[in-house]
Amino acid sequence: MTAPPHWQGHGRFVLLATGFGHGEHFLSTWNAWRHDPQRCETLCFIAIEPQSLACAGLQQALARSPLADIAAALLAAWPPVTRNLHRLDFDGARVQLMLAVGDVSAWLPELVAAVDAFHLGADSLLQTAWDTRLCKALGRLAAPGARLVAHTDAPALRAGLATAGFEVQAEPGITTARYAPKFQTRRAVARLAANPGGERRALIVGGGLAGCAAASALAEHGWHSSVLERRAGIAEESSGNPAGLFHGIVNVQDGAHARFNRAAALAACAAVRTAIGAHAALGSAEGLLRLETAMDPAAMQATLSALALPADYVQALTAAEAGTRCGMPLKHPAWFYPGGGWVQPAALARAFFEQAAGRVALRTNVAVQSLRFGDGRWHALDAHGSVIDAAPVLLLANAGDALRLLGAPAWLIEKVRGQISIAPSAAFGPAGSPGRCTLPIAGAGYLLPELLGHVMFGATAQAGDDDAAVRHADHVANLMQLERLTGTPLPVDASLLEGRTAWRWSSRDRLPVIGAVPAMPHRDFGQSSGPTQTRRADQARFVPRVPGLFVFTALGSRGITWSALGGRIVAAAITGAPAPLEASLLNAIDPARFITRQVRRSTDR
Repeated sequence: MTAPPHWQGHGRFVLLATGFGHGEHFLSTWNAWRHDPQRCETLCFIAIEPQSLACAGLQQALARSPLADIAAALLAAWPPVTRNLHRLDFDGARVQLMLAVGDVSAWLPELVAAVDAFHLGADSLLQTAWDTRLCKALGRLAAPGARLVAHTDAPALRAGLATAGFEVQAEPGITTARYAPKFQTRRAVARLAANPGGERRALIVGGGLAGCAAASALAEHGWHSSVLERRAGIAEESSGNPAGLFHGIVNVQDGAHARFNRAAALAACAAVRTAIGAHAALGSAEGLLRLETAMDPAAMQATLSALALPADYVQALTAAEAGTRCGMPLKHPAWFYPGGGWVQPAALARAFFEQAAGRVALRTNVAVQSLRFGDGRWHALDAHGSVIDAAPVLLLANAGDALRLLGAPAWLIEKVRGQISIAPSAAFGPAGSPGRCTLPIAGAGYLLPELLGHVMFGATAQAGDDDAAVRHADHVANLMQLERLTGTPLPVDASLLEGRTAWRWSSRDRLPVIGAVPAMPHRDFGQSSGPTQTRRADQARFVPRVPGLFVFTALGSRGITWSALGGRIVAAAITGAPAPLEASLLNAIDPARFITRQVRRSTDR
């Protein structure tokens, strides 16, 4: 199928194909986009592929591709193919491939996008029962005037499309259709773009990992941002530790927490590699060990098989194998994440910021005291009530201070004090000794490889503790935790340790808080009400929102892991771009989830 001719004049053009195969359709569409002088600004190609395909298989299939240059780029970007929604960027993120691995019937309700063209491939038409429910899912995804091509003339599909609002044209062996419903589709308020058709500019309060990642992601969509940071530079608070870890997790149930962390870890790996390779950040994305104390290696391997997790995402290692990997003896088996690792958080934040160059401005030593909405713009005010800056969209990416600016909503988020410990490398013995690891090790605590002559480990976690001092007792606790983690006695004098204290803001459900801010009766910010829906308040996406106000907070101890994906999620919510995460997981991190849980509890009573 050649590229759709009607992408001309589009800022963003979204194509959804059921089936990816070996990427031929995607490559031909990308090639046509490259050679069309009237092409859209951004091409987003969403593909639902039922079969997982390893890079080696794709490489073999594309070995003789006539589009060798872009085929090579596709192979270079190919991720571990887990059952997630994967986003791959090309040509400076102006071409995006979003790959969903699994059944079409399961994925269509999970996609959040406004699709301009649908291509229902022959294989998916044979394997999928295109009933009314699935056709309505197509209608829910369709942008006004969206066009559809299906390689079948099945009456059931045509009838379903007509019911879903498509004008259907019948041809032998093929069905074409145009989305032109006689009714107005009702969209969930949480899925509505902010300021559609207006000025593409946002204020971001907070210059840590969250704020910088969001600025980078917004720049990919052509938006400009102004970052307001109360410190003298970016990433000087919770993001200011010398180094930190990133990795996914494995859970037998593979619930929302495991699936979100998996998606986030894959995005973090790509972001860290870019930060190291193009922005001189210190770090590594060449592997991490997470020790396992509840399962033996056989049970671990059975879990991987049941979840169909590929070896390039995670592997189950015996204690001996894990010890060989990291260069020190271990007493527990471990999950090895080939794409996990460590990085300097501040360097990663700077990399995000530099990627947004030309579309982002930074103002430091600026404290936002309050917010006000007026004349279609959000105003950030200082302690004297003077306007610092204003824009149609405001994103609060300033950790716990976001809650103060929002008037202390009843969200289950708590402040946790953490202290890290830092020792000279010599305190752990010479290189190659049992105390010197070559890979980061995580579990109940963590240990990082040597960084600039020092070794970092920790960390404590104390809720409700506001003491900023670096405490000897916490160094002792970190040393004890480290010995339990590694199983190796470490004769390190706690009095010789240095450290750093910072506060993390974490939700009780151990997931971040990302999305449009739900309407709060006690705070109107001087703003008239925007689009609301009062029905089905037990589902997060239908909870009324404060138009133009977004939040990205509660990253806890996983700021490095969550920042890249979180920035893209909130940027998609602001701009109306296809969400890089499935709908069920968007609901799980939505700030409105705290409201829906209250509604459900009151209903259950």
